[in-house]
Amino acid sequence: MAHADVELTPVTVEADFRQTNVQQIPEAVTVVGSEDIEARSAEHLEQVLSFAPNVNYSSGASRGRFYQIRGIGERSQFIDPVNPSVGLVIDGIDMTGLGGAATLFDVKQVEVLRGPQGTRFGANALAGMINIRSNDPTKETEGYLSARAGNYDSYGLGGALSGSLSDSVQGRIAVNGYQSDGFIDNTFLDRDDTNNIDEVVARGKLAFQLSEDTDLGLTYLYADIDNGYDAFSLDNTRETYSNTPGMDAQDTHALALSSDTQLNSAVILQTEMTASKSDVEYSYDEDWAYGEYIFLPDEPVYQPDPCDVTQGPCLADFDGYSSFDQYLRDYERQSADIRLMSGTDGRIFGNTTDWVAGIYAMQRNEDLTRNYTYLGNAFTSELESSSIAAYGELTTSLNEALRVITGARVENWSNDYRDNNDIAGSTDEILIGGKVTLEALLNYDHLAYVSLARGYKAGGINTDPDISEDNREFDTEFNNSVEAGLKSSLLNNDLTTRVAVFYIQRKDQQVKSSYAVLDDNGQPIEFQDYLANAAEGRNYGLELESSWNLTDQLNWELSYGYLITEFVDYTYQTDDGEFNKDGRAQAHAPRYSAATAFTYALTDGLSVRLGAEAKDEFYFSDSHDEKSEAYVLWNARIAYAQPEYEVSVYGRNLTDRETQVRGFGGFGNDPRKGYATEPYYQYGEPLTYGVEGKLYF
Repeated sequence: MAHADVELTPVTVEADFRQTNVQQIPEAVTVVGSEDIEARSAEHLEQVLSFAPNVNYSSGASRGRFYQIRGIGERSQFIDPVNPSVGLVIDGIDMTGLGGAATLFDVKQVEVLRGPQGTRFGANALAGMINIRSNDPTKETEGYLSARAGNYDSYGLGGALSGSLSDSVQGRIAVNGYQSDGFIDNTFLDRDDTNNIDEVVARGKLAFQLSEDTDLGLTYLYADIDNGYDAFSLDNTRETYSNTPGMDAQDTHALALSSDTQLNSAVILQTEMTASKSDVEYSYDEDWAYGEYIFLPDEPVYQPDPCDVTQGPCLADFDGYSSFDQYLRDYERQSADIRLMSGTDGRIFGNTTDWVAGIYAMQRNEDLTRNYTYLGNAFTSELESSSIAAYGELTTSLNEALRVITGARVENWSNDYRDNNDIAGSTDEILIGGKVTLEALLNYDHLAYVSLARGYKAGGINTDPDISEDNREFDTEFNNSVEAGLKSSLLNNDLTTRVAVFYIQRKDQQVKSSYAVLDDNGQPIEFQDYLANAAEGRNYGLELESSWNLTDQLNWELSYGYLITEFVDYTYQTDDGEFNKDGRAQAHAPRYSAATAFTYALTDGLSVRLGAEAKDEFYFSDSHDEKSEAYVLWNARIAYAQPEYEVSVYGRNLTDRETQVRGFGGFGNDPRKGYATEPYYQYGEPLTYGVEGKLYF
């Protein structure tokens, strides 16, 4: 806890063209710093997203892989390629759709930008983007060792070392491993680790001062994720019966090379080039069982037929099925971003306007091999996507208190798809987005703004060979957004607040539809997934963030989001007929979300933190009406910190509240019930607790 006489380090947003204080950037941004990450004892991005209002995530895997901002975002990926609505960038490297690698060891901050980011990030950021920045190299030699242990046989070991390699070169390396048995017991295999966590992430950074005017940065990221995936139970419990549990694995090698050159006093040249390769496995036991099913969860015994359950558990044969589904994807991504920016003497229009102009090029390849029980041969597909974009931004000072920021991006986006079912297709589009913002400095303590923004997400082709031709293609989605906000520093900077209201008009909204295909006996043999366009959607709401130093020892943090979403004129077709969803809320869009925490410094080294987070119920899907339950979770941490070391004890979800992070409906998977339609849930983190320590040097 900082005392009143301590000068606080400004919190800057690095995802902007120019690093800007979070209180001075005219848009809704949440910055989760390293202190907040440590206060939550978070290992992964999903564990800190509650700090950002109106942000949600979808699991359906060992970790949250897909994210939703203001009700907009994907929830899963199976056969079809995904055009993302929320971008994920880690140290400048595009990791969208690969959220398993979003671990938080040695991370400086997580930035959540809400609203279309059409100027800066284009098609990947229809709803917003998440920017993760790890710690940079330092000139002074420093480092630490970290260890933690907790329930569910969880433990982690890591370390970081930073310092100067020469007068003009600094380096940093950080390595961390984390393992946990997970929160599932597989009663058939008599194992408690079929939904385990096994993650190793390493980062290396070099910073070069090539001259007084040129800096160069090199980043290497390695992620080895070997997590299990065995999350769904026929009984909707944390006890599964799978005989072939799945995997949620990712092996990533990625590089980023950046440079910053002051060409002269008027012009700055910035470049960033990235390349990554990821091999991903996503697999699961589709029947969630082992071919035989018990009436009761106790040890089964054989009894004469017919079985009398009053005499004990029964083992019986059912007309069941057994299948396994495996998706092996190879991703290759390359990008180059080159921009010129005005320097101190580079302003135009009578020294009133700063400017940015840049070009961007991207190439992505995504190869899929699907091994599925009901396929005679493996399904294979290839997708090549490319983008070339030009963008620019002008920041014009109308007077000392009023600025106008205008930005635009023109992007040529193309897709080329083919598979071994003789489905092939290509798209080639010119996409245009951008933003206009009016910013007013009301006085030194209050900044107000209003903005109009346009975001976009490219269209594409549905790949299922059995899908109707009416559903074969889907169109580009456009979002038109208006946002107004007020950022304030009050009570001698002891209280900072950020308030935003927004309205989003979703045109040709892309929605994921899914339904079970049944055989002649009524058994599910596969899911048919496809993307379709709703005529329109509306998303609007309010967001509040504040941090208040009530005393020199006591700090109160609060975030709150209120969100209304609805479809307009949306129907979709299944084997069971046509369904109309007009007026219904969109998926993974809770009406309210909130987080709060009190941190009290008992002494200079000892602190206590008590926090809570709440989320309203939300629909799991746009194609059925199953919902999660609303919840409130409590978290706590006691920490003792000295310059040489730190020790803490933490607990998350202290009341062991049951939460659902993914859900299915509209199909049945239990032969004991005649495959009756019922909901199935994947549960979030239960009560977890542990101890962790750091040794600094």
